[in-house]
Amino acid sequence: MEVLTKTAALIAREDKYGAHNYHPLPVVLSKGDGVFVWDVEGKKYFDFLSAYSAVNQGHCHPQIIKAMTEQAQTLTLTSRAFHNNMLGAFEQYATETFHFDKLLPMNTGAEAVETAIKICRKWAYEKKGIPENNAQIVVCKNNFHGRTTTIISFSNDTNARKNFGPFMDGFIKIEYDNLEALKEVLKNNRNIAGFLVEPIQGEAGVYVPSEGYLKKAKTLCEEHNVLFIADEVQTGIARTGRLLATCGNCSCTDKHCSDIPETKPDILILGKAISGGAYPISAVLANNDIMEVIQPGNHGSTFGGNPVAAAVGIAALKVVKDEKLAENAFEMGELFRTELNTFISTCDLIKSVRGKGLLNAILVNDTEDSSTAWDICMLLKENGLLAKPTHGNIIRFAPPLVITKEQLLECVEIIKKSINAISI
Repeated sequence: MEVLTKTAALIAREDKYGAHNYHPLPVVLSKGDGVFVWDVEGKKYFDFLSAYSAVNQGHCHPQIIKAMTEQAQTLTLTSRAFHNNMLGAFEQYATETFHFDKLLPMNTGAEAVETAIKICRKWAYEKKGIPENNAQIVVCKNNFHGRTTTIISFSNDTNARKNFGPFMDGFIKIEYDNLEALKEVLKNNRNIAGFLVEPIQGEAGVYVPSEGYLKKAKTLCEEHNVLFIADEVQTGIARTGRLLATCGNCSCTDKHCSDIPETKPDILILGKAISGGAYPISAVLANNDIMEVIQPGNHGSTFGGNPVAAAVGIAALKVVKDEKLAENAFEMGELFRTELNTFISTCDLIKSVRGKGLLNAILVNDTEDSSTAWDICMLLKENGLLAKPTHGNIIRFAPPLVITKEQLLECVEIIKKSINAISI
């Protein structure tokens, strides 16, 4: 009888008792600290995914864990049937950080996107005067905003959509990074309520839009009284080298980048790193003239805004500010792309590297249905670095923002070594 390793046994148990809705790398993690994670066999790895950019502050950041454990020993949940003494503090800290009047707390990124859609539609009927049930929201092709039935209604990911219909109406899809397409749809439809967009399309392969795209798109929305909705669940909280990716294409060393966004959304959607990966937290932010359409009974969540989430959220945002993580992400991202661009100039296997801050990707010179990117990630794992392919031939690299220059250069060498092993 075959004796399974500890890793194989744990994977087999998960495979037997769990739904098969993910295809993870064959590694079982049991510990994390900063930029590192360890598997159950004791092997140490650099984490270059950061739980899809949730762990921007690094694994188990002591300040965040302290806030969570202290609050968990005092009061964990009241529901919103009662007030609690932490929610207002979190709402104040977050709204002052991002310069909005109001915050609506939820738990996950998909929930926050659903919340933003509801707010946008209600605003359209009550403020803009669109006939009820006629509001349209413009979205971009190849988007990723979650996997609820509403959200996949405007996805063009076949794997996320097939056999999950019927789908919801009320969405118009246009090309990403195409201002003419946005201009045309706004001009020809009086019932447009909002434009929902990712500042960088992360899941699609870290597609960075043209310089000025976001700012010009916001101007078009203003001209047509349409809400500009930024989904910064993945790009927000310093990931792209600025507090928000909607701060434009300037360097985080510019004074305003750590403060007021260049392209201020009408509705801002946050999640993931707003908790530092320690707890499920998401939030929708808007000013009073928009958020006031939500009244008691319109929307809610038993866990949204719970005391633990509030304490964790404050601590997570303070870490970003105190440790200057946006600045570090900007500098380390510049270094990462410079080093990899030098390398790939002599490597036929990699077509390009792209990204902003520490949200980057390499495009493998092979078809989407090939195994090359997966094979590279398996070699990366063997060499002590964890990353994951997206869309078959793209590998996303997103380490925790606490990474140092020495650690980053060590990781670049691991990436080069792994790619060269495939090239031979």
